[in-house]
Amino acid sequence: MSSDLKILLESVKNGSVSVDEALLDIKKAPFEDIGYAKVDLHRRSRQGAAEVIYGAGKTAEQIAGIVDAMLKGGEKNVLITRLDPEKAEAVSARLPMRYFDKARIGFIGAFPKPSGLGKIVVATGGTSDIPVAEEAAITAESLGNEVVRLYDVGVAGLHRLLDHMDEIMSASVIIAIAGMEGALASVIGGLADCPVIAVPTSVGYGAAFEGLSALLSMLNSCASGVSVVNIDNGFGAGYMANMINHMDKKEDRP
Repeated sequence: MSSDLKILLESVKNGSVSVDEALLDIKKAPFEDIGYAKVDLHRRSRQGAAEVIYGAGKTAEQIAGIVDAMLKGGEKNVLITRLDPEKAEAVSARLPMRYFDKARIGFIGAFPKPSGLGKIVVATGGTSDIPVAEEAAITAESLGNEVVRLYDVGVAGLHRLLDHMDEIMSASVIIAIAGMEGALASVIGGLADCPVIAVPTSVGYGAAFEGLSALLSMLNSCASGVSVVNIDNGFGAGYMANMINHMDKKEDRP
């Protein structure tokens, strides 16, 4: 159960919210049809996080319209991924949006205070992987996580990674991002005692096949505890890391 819905039910239990008030909140329309999009207004209640807008393939006007619907529906924070600079400029002219150019992410609202079980480490094999890493890091931070960035710690110079063993061993979740042969995920998976989310990137020469080589290497990792998301999918890794870092204990659930 999402934390927002749990808080609402607990508020009814302790009398700070009436049954009618809670019923009205729950009965609000689950989505709003704005013609070109059906905006999911109950996503946070169901899953603990609001719908995220995928900016690629949408016009600036469509993105702004979806954001407007979400804000009117009660959302305070809105995340927009894969937003190019031109669209970002157009959306920013209409809405108070912060734009993270490396991550190609737009964000409306204020980052919540970190509330996870611990820290999320985002590590990259090289500097060329940073755009994907920033997409993962900003996504995780926007969902209320403390993020530690370890950039350019690939296996071509293993000592760079080993110099950060304290951060690796104290993490709740690690996102390992690499192109080329994608070996970083296996190395970190063999060192860490927490879940590792591997992200293959499209960085590399011809035989890297735009990330396919790294993807297959990560899928065939001999290290236990390594899961893999799609090529260049920093958002997916950041979102999954957030879910892991906010897992409730079973005994705390109704």
